[in-house]
This record gives sequence, C-alpha cells and structure tokens, in this order.
Amino acid sequence: MPKADLEHIAAAAQRYDAWVLSDEIYARIVYDGDVAPSIYALPGMAERTIIMDGFSKTYAMTGWRLGYGIMPKELARRVGLLLTHSVGSTAQFVQYAGMEAVSGPQDQVDVVVAEYQRRRDVIVAGLNNLPGITCQKPQGAFYVFPNIKALGKSSNEVANWLLDEAGVALLPGTSFGEYGEGYLRLSYANSVENIERAIERIAAVLGEEVS
Repeated sequence: MPKADLEHIAAAAQRYDAWVLSDEIYARIVYDGDVAPSIYALPGMAERTIIMDGFSKTYAMTGWRLGYGIMPKELARRVGLLLTHSVGSTAQFVQYAGMEAVSGPQDQVDVVVAEYQRRRDVIVAGLNNLPGITCQKPQGAFYVFPNIKALGKSSNEVANWLLDEAGVALLPGTSFGEYGEGYLRLSYANSVENIERAIERIAAVLGEEVS
C-alpha cells in the first residue's frame, strides 16, 4: 500500500482513536527495488498498530501455521492470555524452523522474489494480450487482478467458464468483496511453463467466444 494511503489511514485512526491491524505477510515480496512501507513507522502509530506477520510467504512455510504479532507490550500480554486458551502451543520443531528462517542467510529470499517478478511479468504480458482483458502490474505478493468487464459476463460466470472450458482454476473478484465484480484473481506462484500454458488455454477459449 502506498505511503500516502497509509498516512490517510493513520490520520483517521488518530482522529477516531482507533486501532490499526496491519497484515504485513507480503512485506518482503515486493518488486522493482521497492520497499513496502509500514503504517507502524508513521508518527503516532506505534502505540495503536498491531502488525500481523508469519513465515508462510517469505520463507515458503505454508502449512507450518507459524505466525507472530507485533504490538504494544500491555496488549501483547493480554493477547498471550487469550492464545494460551484458544490455540495451544506451536510444535517445537516448527519454532526452531522459524528461528532458523529469520536468523539465517536471507539470500534465498531475494532469489525467490526475483523469480516471482519474472513470473509476474510473464502473466501480466500474457493477460494483456488477451481480448477483453486488461491487467495492471502488481507491486508485490504473487497475484494478479485482471479486469474482465469487456467480456460482458460476471466474475463468477467467467471463473466457472474458464475452469470448465480451459481447465484453469482461478477466483472471481467478488470472492474479495462486492467491488471485485468485473475482475478475476490469478496466482502466479507456479512455474513459467504452467503460467504460459494457462494463458494459452484461456486464449483458446476466448478465441472461440469471439469467433
């Protein structure tokens, strides 16, 4: 999220004396030399911000169910009491893995981010070459959110259509709220070969529709 947007949210949070819960799980997966800003670092926000993060994205530890929060000390004490009685303990070997992830060499993170950027460029270019689809280039994470309004079908219709006819699994934009209508979400956490194959399959189905 751009710093200007974070400043707008920070001003509102301070005006209404509200907490901010900031999901920063993708903070390390950003492209083109950018660094993801954190609302926590803005003036007056450290005492009213809760950062939620984990290991599944940056360190490819999906399924290990290991995460953490950064928050004011007194709130952390109360959250700790809640978690003790709601989720139990994280397995010891998972905790050791997490410590190794954050304290060990970070070179591989940079390698993975560079590969994601390569995949991003492939899928964005491919989608923008399809009739009726336009796609902006994301600045982070590993998803694209192409605009499909020109196809004249709902997001859910297009998602089901591409699954049934092209064998490509994706999500309708409405899975993320009503304002996602007219969009799809595709993940590019996959090989370039599979991404290119998916684009070819979508192109074939769209070509049949246009003809």
